[in-house]
Amino acid sequence: MTKKKKKVFYRIILSFILMVIISFIPLNEKIKFYLFFVPYFVIGYDILLKALNGIKNLKPFDENFLMAVATVGAIVLGENIEGVAVMLFYQVGELFQSIAVGKSRKNISELMNIRPDSATILMEDGTEKVVEPDSVKVGSIMIVRPGEKVAIDGIVIEGQTSLNMSALTGESIPREVQEGDEVSSGCINNSGLIKVKTTKEFGQSTASRILELVENASSKKSKSENFISKFARYYTPVVCFCALVLSVVPPIVQQFFNMESMWNDWIYRGLTFLVISCPCALVISIPLTFFAGIGGASSKGILVKGSNYMETLSKVKYILFDKTGTITKGVFEVSGIHHNKIENEKLLEIAAIAESFSTHPISKSLIKAYGKEIDKTRVKDVREISGHGIFAIVDEKSVLIGNSKLMVKENIQFAECHSVGTIVHIAIDGKYAGHIVIADVIKDDSKQAIDKLKKNGIKKNVMLTGDTESVAKLVAKQLDFDDVFFNLLPQDKVSIVEDFIKNKAPSEKVAFVGDGINDAPVLSRADVGISMGALGSDVAIEASDIVLMDDSPLKIVQGIKIAKRCIQIVYQNIFFALFIKFVCLILGAIGLSNMWTAIFADVGVMILCILNSIRVLFVKKILKNV
Repeated sequence: MTKKKKKVFYRIILSFILMVIISFIPLNEKIKFYLFFVPYFVIGYDILLKALNGIKNLKPFDENFLMAVATVGAIVLGENIEGVAVMLFYQVGELFQSIAVGKSRKNISELMNIRPDSATILMEDGTEKVVEPDSVKVGSIMIVRPGEKVAIDGIVIEGQTSLNMSALTGESIPREVQEGDEVSSGCINNSGLIKVKTTKEFGQSTASRILELVENASSKKSKSENFISKFARYYTPVVCFCALVLSVVPPIVQQFFNMESMWNDWIYRGLTFLVISCPCALVISIPLTFFAGIGGASSKGILVKGSNYMETLSKVKYILFDKTGTITKGVFEVSGIHHNKIENEKLLEIAAIAESFSTHPISKSLIKAYGKEIDKTRVKDVREISGHGIFAIVDEKSVLIGNSKLMVKENIQFAECHSVGTIVHIAIDGKYAGHIVIADVIKDDSKQAIDKLKKNGIKKNVMLTGDTESVAKLVAKQLDFDDVFFNLLPQDKVSIVEDFIKNKAPSEKVAFVGDGINDAPVLSRADVGISMGALGSDVAIEASDIVLMDDSPLKIVQGIKIAKRCIQIVYQNIFFALFIKFVCLILGAIGLSNMWTAIFADVGVMILCILNSIRVLFVKKILKNV
């Protein structure tokens, strides 16, 4: 909690204590009247100042003015406790809202650690020079060693290696590159030294482009205007004018026709009219409804960063999903052993032992699948064949383990695999022994989530991924996605989201669900960005509007249902409050209601609306079918 929020919190506590003490101490009512101004100004001085500044700037009709009118009116009428309590409730609501919204996006560019600080350039005389990336010209020869980031987009002219592309594509499997292949800035060199001829300037490179998208995308975010401000803009001046007219015009007309003016009666009616029109019910209940919705969602592990995002979520009709880490676990596991000449367990054992010295994700998957302690004394002479695989001596037998290119290179006939995933071929003593399939695992509730989203009014579920066509289409078919896009970079995902936003109806919203750094631009660009909190990157969480704390896609369905119920109750409160006030205003104008009616129309309606608002907290009832 920031210092500002703590200050508001302490003011709330102090004001409440003072209000209770003054209410119960035996003092003269006149003295109490003046004493109540102490807790009132403690809790409401900032609201009053904002209202006065609004009047000074000729823009008085906002929520601050509404609160000033409501509370001062209550105090003038002698309802001191009500005046203090209304301001107190309002500040509590404002505090909750500021906490929810206070987790605003930080400077994402500082968190995005994909932009390199330097680049190593090969000079014409053969020497190396470390320079600032933005000083590198197109056509320069850049040296990238293992563990270093590729500073600028280019083409490999010498060497071969595997690149960690997860910061760009979100996919965990490294990409093998060799002479002639294009490489993008921001990816990390895992193994061999490569020389890259730059094809772009630093400012136009992939890493810089991603940062630019992130920094600019937030400015395109459409945000719902706060209802209270919009309502106050029209409602408050109208009712104030009507109260003034009701107090002044009738007695003037009576006097003009030589009738008894009855000034006191008409002023009383005008004051009653003004009290009835005080918008306490709306000013308090509507924010509390959103905050109750935010609280109810939080209890289910759904963090909504502001009430405006809750409103947007209720209108979502199109949801676009990232694949890896979002609808899949992002953990690569052994999914099959095929065409093996020896037992499954034995083949897996040999593969795990041969890979035991490697930190490659494939190696880790094999070791995990083996699940036993590895005796590294059984393996020797381990050599990495860059871009192909590994050679090792296991139990005095030569073992080749890697991709199909390795088998071709060693003139070993191998069996093709029709399964989708990464295929690890194994040869023992020059003879093909079989292959192991390693694939990402779909989350247990992904299929259920997609099915329930369709049943809850989502028109189209779409998958966006940087993965290959075969993998993408298989996953999309298994989960019954309406459409799928593959081989995508972050800017491609942004373009697709923008197309959906452009072609949708004005009342419909587009959501994107992702988990990685690469998803930050598109999370910011969508009408509402949803990120996976448990496994998702810090950048994705900061760039998103809603965070699923346990990474379950089913939480999206729950969030939408809570949001819809929240908005439903907001509209109920609006209709109920305005209807009651309208009826009471009519009765007050014709002299059939008094101040007690006014108090009911103000405080009574406010209490009923607040009670209705807290229904959003009963999430078990809302989610009974999810």
